Amino acid sequence: MKRGTKPADSPSAGHPMTIQVTINGRSLEIAETITIASYLEEKGLLGRRLAVAHNGSVVTSDRYDEVTIDDGDTIEIVRPVGGG
Repeated sequence: MKRGTKPADSPSAGHPMTIQVTINGRSLEIAETITIASYLEEKGLLGRRLAVAHNGSVVTSDRYDEVTIDDGDTIEIVRPVGGG
């Protein structure tokens, strides 16, 4: 590496850092720390009837904009299913 240069994976090198999270039992990399609301919106789920847990604690829909998904977090998203 040349003197004074940053490694390619350095955040200051213009590349976004990714974070590792577990969502519904699947290990995923996402681009950055985001709110639950932003994640649900990206997946087309915002506004639907859901139950969301963040690191084992239920998150009510009025807090989706406040709770962030950070590196190492575990998220469970469940949609109710009707039937009999």
